[in-house]
Amino acid sequence: MKSNVIKLFYLTIFVLMVSAPAVFAAGATLASGATFASEGGSDGGAMSMMAMGCVIGLGLAAFGGGIGMGNAVSGALTAMARNPGFYQKIFPNMLIGLALIESLVIYTLVVVFILL
Repeated sequence: MKSNVIKLFYLTIFVLMVSAPAVFAAGATLASGATFASEGGSDGGAMSMMAMGCVIGLGLAAFGGGIGMGNAVSGALTAMARNPGFYQKIFPNMLIGLALIESLVIYTLVVVFILL
C-alpha cells in the first residue's frame, strides 16, 4: 500500500515537471504582447493551463501540509501520552512546528494569487 502511494506521488511530480516548461513558455509569449481572452483576444489556452497548474500545485501543497500536520500532532500526542511530565516542553514546540508547516501552504496560496 505504501509503495503504491509513493509511486503515485513520484508519477504526479514527474507529470508536473514535464508539463511545466510548456506552461511557462506559453506565459512568456503572452507577456510579450499577446492579448488575453478577457481583453477580446485569444490566449490559446495558456491562462487555463496556468490556472490548472496553480490549482494542482495548491492542492499538492495542502495535501502535503495536512499529512505533515497529522504526523506532527500524532508524534507529539504519542510523546505526551508516554511521558506527561514533558507536556510543557512538547506542546509549544508542536505548535511552532504546525505554524511553520501551515506557513508553507499559505506561501503557496500567495504565489497562486500572484500568478493568477
